[in-house]
Amino acid sequence: MIPETSPRTAPDARFSCDVVVIGGGPAGSTAASLLAEQGHRVVLLEKARHPRFHIGESLLPANLPILERLGVAERVRGIGMEKWGAEFVSPDDGRRQEFQFARAWDKSLPLAYQVRRSEFDEILIRRAAEQGAQVIEGCRAREVEFLDDPVGGNGGPNGTAGGVARRARVHAEHDDGRRESWLADYVVDASGRDTVLGNQLRAKRRNERHNSAALYAHFTGARRDGGKREGNITIFWFEHGWFWFIPLADGATSIGAVVWPHYMKSRSTPVREFFLATIALCPPLADRLRAATLVSEVEATGNYSYACDHSHGTNYFLVGDAYSFIDPVFSSGVMLAMNGGMAVAQAIHTCRTEPSASRAALARFDRLSRHGPKQFSWFIYRVTNPTMRELFLGPRNTLRMEEALLSVLAGDIFGRTPIWARLRLFKALYYVMCFAHLSRSLRAWRRRAANIRPEAEQMTSG
Repeated sequence: MIPETSPRTAPDARFSCDVVVIGGGPAGSTAASLLAEQGHRVVLLEKARHPRFHIGESLLPANLPILERLGVAERVRGIGMEKWGAEFVSPDDGRRQEFQFARAWDKSLPLAYQVRRSEFDEILIRRAAEQGAQVIEGCRAREVEFLDDPVGGNGGPNGTAGGVARRARVHAEHDDGRRESWLADYVVDASGRDTVLGNQLRAKRRNERHNSAALYAHFTGARRDGGKREGNITIFWFEHGWFWFIPLADGATSIGAVVWPHYMKSRSTPVREFFLATIALCPPLADRLRAATLVSEVEATGNYSYACDHSHGTNYFLVGDAYSFIDPVFSSGVMLAMNGGMAVAQAIHTCRTEPSASRAALARFDRLSRHGPKQFSWFIYRVTNPTMRELFLGPRNTLRMEEALLSVLAGDIFGRTPIWARLRLFKALYYVMCFAHLSRSLRAWRRRAANIRPEAEQMTSG
């Protein structure tokens, strides 16, 4: 343990830096890599030791330019299963509809990858170390203490005017019980669903519009499609939510069920048996797993969707799942996390090198943080609605609406691709069809409202 240092005295240089990043997942490793590359002193604290298991194996085409920017594209290609599209399967008749990324508005990003997150995340965190970040694994951030630090001149390193700069001390605990603290100008909370700052600042809010829960595990021997379709992610709708089917390069397949809390609270058997019984409720998926073997523990997670009520403060930022977690039906999690990592690196670099531009940099970061979850959430809130299923199972490229939709599925929502007018047309078409089938739409709305109302708080693996 190091002695506590006063913000008014010079801290031990070994425990002082420009930026502390909490969390070594895709968001934190991306931010640490880019900030270290730009010459900032970065300490990255990761509670686990890589490689470690994590769910969320499906990337989007929009991830690829970020991987190129980080210099890890070839390494990821070496561990990945090529993913050329996504497939949706009807809960009623097993009808299938494939969406190919190559048909999106921007044809230059025709594929993505399915990856084991233990391998993928290790590539990213090792890259952060290569770029000069001090990576400390097995070290959990426990608390962030915000300090007012007198400085000379008209502002401090984080652009605060009036002779006072706000600094932060991050208190952490190693897995051997040692406690240490780091003094930094900026803190990036990329702690994932731990949401260290979100919880400390009481900023985390459960998403009342999409309360859901999840069960997931890995199988071997699952039946796959052939050719370029082998690596596609498949989404199976069923009565209580939806399933994912994600093929991995080593022969394993990730299977998960995202369900309404009403259904999850009905569980009266051990989670393994409950998961297998849930799979049996979806005959098209059960058929593909007929000869498969469960090779991992079944995990269960409740209160699945949430968001924090702000994305940043004067000298701290929340990125990736630490800021917001949305239903993963469109595989947006890793892309949003890495995009957030890039955005926070740009914001901090601007604040440190151009203090006069800090306000604009923070506003831009906030817009980008909110933009991704907002765009995906409109579809997520409606994805189990019969009208949305009809549109997904019978797509038409009228006025290029399908291309615009495919761009969203590919994660192409942060660039200059001109999809927004077509997406507004698609949404208008959805509302017209809902009105045309008003009684069906009202039944679906009432059923969804009833399903998301109960809280899924009894999530245990017992």
